[in-house]
Amino acid sequence: MNKRVQPSFFSKPPSDWVGPRLFAALVLTLCLSLTYGAWRTASDASAQQVRLDFDFRVRELVSHINHRMRAYSEVLYGVQGLYASSREVTRSEFHAYLAAQDIARHFPGILGIGYVPLLPGAQGMEHEALARAQGVPDYHIHPPGQRPWLAPVTYLEPDSAANRSALGYDLWYEPVRRAALEEARDSGQVAMTGKLHLVQDGEARDTGAGSYGFLLVMPVYDNALAHDSVPARRAALRAWIFAPFRMADLMAGVGGEASRLLDLEIYDGEQVAPAALMLDSIADPPAAAPADQLSSQQVIRPAGHAWTVRVRAMPGFDGDILARPRGVAWTGLLVSVVLALATWLLAASRTNARLALARASELAAQLEQGQASVLAMAEAAQRSQAMLRNILDATIDGILVDNGDGRIVTSNRRFRDLWQVPDALDWQADGAELVRHVQSQLEQAAPFLGAGLPPPHGHREQREVLQLRDGRVIEQYMRSMQLGNEQARLWTFRDISERSVVERRESTRRQVLEMLATGAPLERVLESVVLALQAEHPAMLCSILLLDESRHRLVLGAAPGLPAFFNLASHGHGLDMLQGVHGIAAQSACSGERLCVSDLRSLAQPPEAMELAWRAQLQAAWAEPVRGASGKLLGVLMAYHRQRATPGAAHLARLSEAAQLAGMAIEQAQVALALRAGEARFRSLYDHAPVALWEQDWSAARAALEALAQAGVQDMEAHFKSHPEELVRLAGLVRIIDANGAALAQVRASADQQRRGVLSLAQNFDGNALSGFGSALLALAGGAHLYECESSFVRLDGAVRQNELSMLVMPGHADTLDFVMLSSLDITERKRMNEELLQLATTDFLTGLPNRRQFMTMLENEHARLQRELASSATVLMLDIDHFKRVNDEYGHAVGDIVLRHLGALLWQQLRKVDVPGRVGGEEFAVLLPGTELAQAAVFAERLRRRVADSTVALDSGIVLNVTISVGMAAMSGTDAHCDAVLARADEALYRAKRGGRNRVEQNHDGASAVLSKFMAGSDGDRV
Repeated sequence: MNKRVQPSFFSKPPSDWVGPRLFAALVLTLCLSLTYGAWRTASDASAQQVRLDFDFRVRELVSHINHRMRAYSEVLYGVQGLYASSREVTRSEFHAYLAAQDIARHFPGILGIGYVPLLPGAQGMEHEALARAQGVPDYHIHPPGQRPWLAPVTYLEPDSAANRSALGYDLWYEPVRRAALEEARDSGQVAMTGKLHLVQDGEARDTGAGSYGFLLVMPVYDNALAHDSVPARRAALRAWIFAPFRMADLMAGVGGEASRLLDLEIYDGEQVAPAALMLDSIADPPAAAPADQLSSQQVIRPAGHAWTVRVRAMPGFDGDILARPRGVAWTGLLVSVVLALATWLLAASRTNARLALARASELAAQLEQGQASVLAMAEAAQRSQAMLRNILDATIDGILVDNGDGRIVTSNRRFRDLWQVPDALDWQADGAELVRHVQSQLEQAAPFLGAGLPPPHGHREQREVLQLRDGRVIEQYMRSMQLGNEQARLWTFRDISERSVVERRESTRRQVLEMLATGAPLERVLESVVLALQAEHPAMLCSILLLDESRHRLVLGAAPGLPAFFNLASHGHGLDMLQGVHGIAAQSACSGERLCVSDLRSLAQPPEAMELAWRAQLQAAWAEPVRGASGKLLGVLMAYHRQRATPGAAHLARLSEAAQLAGMAIEQAQVALALRAGEARFRSLYDHAPVALWEQDWSAARAALEALAQAGVQDMEAHFKSHPEELVRLAGLVRIIDANGAALAQVRASADQQRRGVLSLAQNFDGNALSGFGSALLALAGGAHLYECESSFVRLDGAVRQNELSMLVMPGHADTLDFVMLSSLDITERKRMNEELLQLATTDFLTGLPNRRQFMTMLENEHARLQRELASSATVLMLDIDHFKRVNDEYGHAVGDIVLRHLGALLWQQLRKVDVPGRVGGEEFAVLLPGTELAQAAVFAERLRRRVADSTVALDSGIVLNVTISVGMAAMSGTDAHCDAVLARADEALYRAKRGGRNRVEQNHDGASAVLSKFMAGSDGDRV
């Protein structure tokens, strides 16, 4: 008989615990608490919102001040540019420029822009007179008095009565203004004065904070002088551009309408003091600020001068934001009272209704409970049985339940499909027949049969992996369980073939790739591939045979599971010599195709050819070609079976994948072998090369070069010329990685010195050749792969030599320059020989003067210059020693040579550096005088004639000879057809000097049409 269940205390509604009145009081208390929390939250949020709004307004106000000051500074920069583009700016030009700017409309708050020159005190009266002459009759410098320097306001625009009163005011007189002028002069930037009264305000100065002002000043330098240092800027200073500001006008409307409830105070300097107050936006602020008044104070630096900005919120700034919490409080109070009253009414009604309903419900509940229990048990049993069968048939796992004695209790549809159980098999009547059916599909039945043994200790759980003959893999779980009153076993089977294959293949592939990455020997890698394949298919015995370099023989790569005699029978034998089971591998290697022999007995081979297969107990053989990535045949993968076997699709796919891995390993080994051989050859060539080779790292120098570019350096070559220490720093960043033997021999270094890091870039570029290093660095950093130049270097023994350099950026390193090959060739001896050859080719060996060929080359160059510069001039002198044949005849040719050397020495003493002498014949000499008129050349020729006549030649025999010369001269002209014309004219004048008695100077005034003399034919004629 069902008994009435008494409700527990906690299952009753809250109104039943304490009564309606007390429950209503609790609701009221709770609502009031929530109201207080909401009011507090609203108050905090409102205060935070007001604070955020105040901070935003302060930031906006300060930003507007800074922006306005920067804009006014830009105005001064524009006026400075006017003076930078013109040496002198007149008063009218100054007025026209500023009138076009219309600063009163575009830049409110600025009283004007003026020009202040820096004058010595002695020029004051002269300056006043000049200003009055320019249209300012009342101009005078004030305050009066004698001072060493003056800085009077000369120009001030716009033209107003207040600005006219400031004309002539000496800014240098007042210390605050003078400090700003000096700061601008020394820094070259805009400078600001401190707090001051503006001259424009006159004597009637308001004592309020807004009546103060300040000046912005900017220097004007002489563009012809450098001003890159403080002394240079002081020397180059011409004047200042300045702008006066009245603080109240400047800051009017700076914060817009949003700042009307903010009190803005600006103090000069970083301290808040009444004496420093420059601006107070509210003339009469409250005498005492409330404790919770919002305020902010910060220091800004317009034009490098410190201002302290203090901002305070005025009453009414918060608007109605702080009034919102009061609305929340009143609303919450009203809602709390209403909820408490409603709660009391509902609780009282519920109590009365509950007492009447309780008794009526009690009897009905007992009756319904009995009927529902009977129906529920019947329906539950039917649903459970149907649900269990549906679950078993729908699961992805095969399920089998037996009692451990061979009787099958049940199985699902997936089990029968998984094991391909025929419908004719009565598995429920004969469990042993079902076991035999499963066993026939397994490669190894031991794991399955072992799981079916009676458990040693009752309940247990066991997992096994079963390999099927068709290549599938099934995961088996067996669990002991209690089924009613008897012990039973639950078997679950899941097909994991695909997952197992993927896992094994991925594991094998990862292992092979890791071995390849670590440089493992090819034999180990191939053996790993074979072992992985045999582990996946235990019935297989695999080997890998490789083609040798001739591609006509097979060599053993790996065969860990096959007998040694079997492997030796194929190793090193030609493809045409292999027969029997090894002939399958040879045939696959020749054709490049897969071959599968399911039964070796079906091969038409002699018995002796198949003897190896029978000794190794092999019944089937499959051959898979091993190819590289390019398709090149590298070998054959063989799979043998001890029983007749035909490969399925899974077997062929696995063989193909294993062959692909083997191909990768073989190619990797071949590439590594070729790479090591190439590296060895390169190192041998590098070490024994007859050319000096250097391996260098220029990456740090390139990074430093990029840092200079980011710092704003545009013209690197000009920067290096003006800062040679930068090239020294960049050269120190180049690292010498290696140097071959020829390089060490070239700089007289040993291998031990190289290891100790003694070598540096000075062994390629010394201090005098750093400009060449800079050019090379710019070229290589600019993308050039090869750069060649000549340089000089210092050997370790201190000798300075000349070299020829070639710098090559190795491929793949152009962006970093961390691998630069430099070849160096010592050309010191070659350059010395070239200089000696040039000396021999251009110099007369007896006198040391230029020979005829060199003189004619210089004469042609001068003629080309005169053709370009028709207004220029030049003169040519022809000299001949008088009676030189008599000297040779009386004293011998040796004395004649002494006389020739004597005349050559006198020529060198008398000529300028630009003059060109030359020996053009036996005793004939010529002199080219560039830039010399004929009259000037005549003076020089006469002086030279006298110098030769006054000199003597003392011989070893005690004889003293006096020699004289005859000189013929002619002017050279750019209108001459060729340079031989002037020689002809000078030669003609020389003949006249000879005929006129010798020891004299003759001029030829004829033009270029004069007839060429015998000089052009190379004959001395009668010049004796």
